Amino acid sequence: MTEKPTFAAPDASLPLPDPGERVPTLSWPIVGIFALSLAVFAGAGVAAVNDVVPAAATIAASSVAIFMMFTVLHDASHYSISSHRWVNAAFGRVAMLFVSPLISFSAFAFIHIEHHRNTNDDDSDPDHFVSAATYWQLPFRFPIMDLPYLSCLARNIKRRPRSEIAETVFLMSATVIAIAAAAVSGHLWMFAVVYLIPSRVAMFVLAWWFDWLPHHDLDDTPRDNRYRTTRNRMGSEWILTPLLLSQNYHLVHHLHPSIPFYRYVAAWRRNEDAYLKRGAAIGTVFGQQLDPQEYLEWKQLNGKTVPLLPIRRVDTTGAGVRVTHPLVVNGVEHLTYNSVRVTFEIPDNLCEEFRFQPGQHITIHHKIDGQQVRRNYSICTSATSGVLAIGIRKVDGGRFSTYAVQNLRVGDVLDVEPPAGTFGAPPESVTSDDHVAVAAGSGITPILSIAATTLETNPHSRFTLFYGNRSAESTMFATELYELSARYPQRLRVFHIRSNQPDHPEALSGRINTPLITKLLDADVTSIGAWYLCGPTDLITSVRSDLLADGVPSQHVHVELFGGATREVQAGDDLESRVSITLSGADHQLTTTRGSSVLEAALANKIDVPYSCLGGACGTCRAKVTSGSVSMDQNLALSETEVDQGFVLTCQSHPTTDAVAVDYDSRPA
Repeated sequence: MTEKPTFAAPDASLPLPDPGERVPTLSWPIVGIFALSLAVFAGAGVAAVNDVVPAAATIAASSVAIFMMFTVLHDASHYSISSHRWVNAAFGRVAMLFVSPLISFSAFAFIHIEHHRNTNDDDSDPDHFVSAATYWQLPFRFPIMDLPYLSCLARNIKRRPRSEIAETVFLMSATVIAIAAAAVSGHLWMFAVVYLIPSRVAMFVLAWWFDWLPHHDLDDTPRDNRYRTTRNRMGSEWILTPLLLSQNYHLVHHLHPSIPFYRYVAAWRRNEDAYLKRGAAIGTVFGQQLDPQEYLEWKQLNGKTVPLLPIRRVDTTGAGVRVTHPLVVNGVEHLTYNSVRVTFEIPDNLCEEFRFQPGQHITIHHKIDGQQVRRNYSICTSATSGVLAIGIRKVDGGRFSTYAVQNLRVGDVLDVEPPAGTFGAPPESVTSDDHVAVAAGSGITPILSIAATTLETNPHSRFTLFYGNRSAESTMFATELYELSARYPQRLRVFHIRSNQPDHPEALSGRINTPLITKLLDADVTSIGAWYLCGPTDLITSVRSDLLADGVPSQHVHVELFGGATREVQAGDDLESRVSITLSGADHQLTTTRGSSVLEAALANKIDVPYSCLGGACGTCRAKVTSGSVSMDQNLALSETEVDQGFVLTCQSHPTTDAVAVDYDSRPA
């Protein structure tokens, strides 16, 4: 009997495999596609002018030419056409005129990299307009997928070079003038047949094949799991690969964006086992989804016929990468005007799976107005209570938080992943019975669970909480904290720091900072067994840096960064390193999490560092490591001399020491 292939549980935290591919001096396949596209477009235009073919034939030919030209534009935006930057820019500018004359090439490159950086993020991914659309919206959104790019550019207009904005305005104006001139001269129908209609037909197919097919119904962002932001579509590759110009291997492109399109297949085959070990998302020709175990079984069954046959899905009990369970909401309690506590009913058969540790979170999946959203919320109840509840604060523009505060009702059902995360101190690591927490806003949610559990399970423990809010009216879990203080009056101290409440005691007014904490604590900060910091990035990184500078061991400081009610930190994303960034003469301090590059961490902290391709090919994100060390996944842009001098590509660099400093202002000698 043939042995079934087996596959260990995927681990997305493993390092990114080396694709073994490099940017060529010149991509001849791109040159060929570029020349063929020009020839087809020119031929269609000449045929239309001389009225030798039907209008439908001209539209079809021009649509094919524009469709092919997008691959030229796409590879140019990732600097994959040539190791010479100007070559990519030249090809990109010409191709942009065919694909969409509404924006400049450099603007498109920026917007497309934003898609790579924020894939599937419903607030920040420019392509989410298409990939998250409901089925009835797709025919209307596909042909206009480039229009939301203008709003993306408008949102970032202050960050973009003036020349880029000027070029975009010029191109838009030229397009309007061209259409008007064609109308006035009586050639509008000819212009429409040769270009206007084909450009929308090509855009429809591009949005469908290159955007919706790879990304739809996937919720992970690159910060969650880079191996499941998009998928490979396997089977019938004899036709799919040339038809989609290798974009059926779209996952390879997102993992290694600087690889030329015609090398995606080679990179996948070279590292297939490594990608599967990381839980790569795989789909079939017919839209079925395969987990790594199913994919291995399919390969074994189909053998050498893999390139020829559509995938035959195998019935299997293998576990998927992510498991959710429908849980009934049995409590929705308003904490403030814009926050709620949501309690879930846990069936007996799931009690063990939903057992949690203090500081953990759950992930909720829910469809709102036809769009799937995925959000993480920290558990607010004691681990000994047997109750699973979370706190949610409404965030401006937050789809799920708004829904939860305004519309969620008892009896509703939400799909929920089991608890995950590592925020908190393992009992064996705590060297003292004294615990201190610093929380701001909704950052109180996991802290409440940690405090209640600690006080209940360790009768000798003492807990001090510094909790910052604007006012009493905006304070989440005020009643719960009061009751907890009444239960442990000798062991729990709560300092409410408020920034916008005139009648609040002066000593507790203002914003939380380290001097205020040390003054109110009235104890040596190094004597505390565990520090828990949860709140906005600026506050938490500042307090953490001060504590470390005062001699508190880093293993005693536990950090969780909140940006409102949703969390960027995922299961397994332990705090890795303190990073100091020098940019334009200013110094910035931040922390990275496991799996994040220096560039990703900087952008997440709103530091406007330079970047372009995100694939290690262009060299735009170059910086010099002045202390500490990093490892680079890939280097396609720096010379050996630059590397020897300490320069790295920050989009590919991950800290390997507790502290790292990089200088974007330094230049090679």
